[in-house]
Amino acid sequence: MLKNNEIPVILVIDDDEDILKVLKANLEFHSFKALTASSWSGGKKVISTALPDLIILDLTLPDGDGVDICRTLRKQHPWLPIIMLTARDKISDKVIGLESGSDDYVVKPFETLELIARIKACLRRSRPSAHEEQITIGDITIDYKRRIVKVRHKEIVLTPKEYDLLCFLVANRSGVIDRDDIREHLWEESKIYSWSRVIDVHIQHLRQKIEKNHSDPEYIITVPGVGYRFKE
Repeated sequence: MLKNNEIPVILVIDDDEDILKVLKANLEFHSFKALTASSWSGGKKVISTALPDLIILDLTLPDGDGVDICRTLRKQHPWLPIIMLTARDKISDKVIGLESGSDDYVVKPFETLELIARIKACLRRSRPSAHEEQITIGDITIDYKRRIVKVRHKEIVLTPKEYDLLCFLVANRSGVIDRDDIREHLWEESKIYSWSRVIDVHIQHLRQKIEKNHSDPEYIITVPGVGYRFKE
């Protein structure tokens, strides 16, 4: 996990050498350490040597599909922020990318400053909280300082978005949280459409990990037509 005084290491995996050169130069200009790979096999070698703080992943690589690669990375490194880089501009591709576990997406051609802003937003969410260190609600304990969640005294593995979603629900447990608030908080730099199932998918995955019976949830309660509330 990235510490507050460390220089973030960004790995860019893209088969376009020009994009790699431009991104490397711009990332280093903005005080990041940039690593590059032109294929998934090359990316795996970099990751095995030094796990980066964030990965920018092209959706289409010569030796792998970005969605499948993202799912693999998410299973192996649940806390690792991933930004999908794609030349496609179809809504379905964006939704699939986010549902595969990526934290954000950027469509080519892109503005470098926009990408930098999204990188910083993802890294902010991956840093330890500077506020209260720990909270326990029922069977759930959240250690904000170490970003660890325990359910019934057993540590569980959450993706960055699942962790952020749980923290947001807990922080706003005094009332009902509508879906627009969730979209704006967790995907502030992304355009998530009202009909998208991205939020539903993340809620479903989170329930499967923290609830005794995810089909009859004890904590994350659906409020029909509005959104959700976290029950203490």
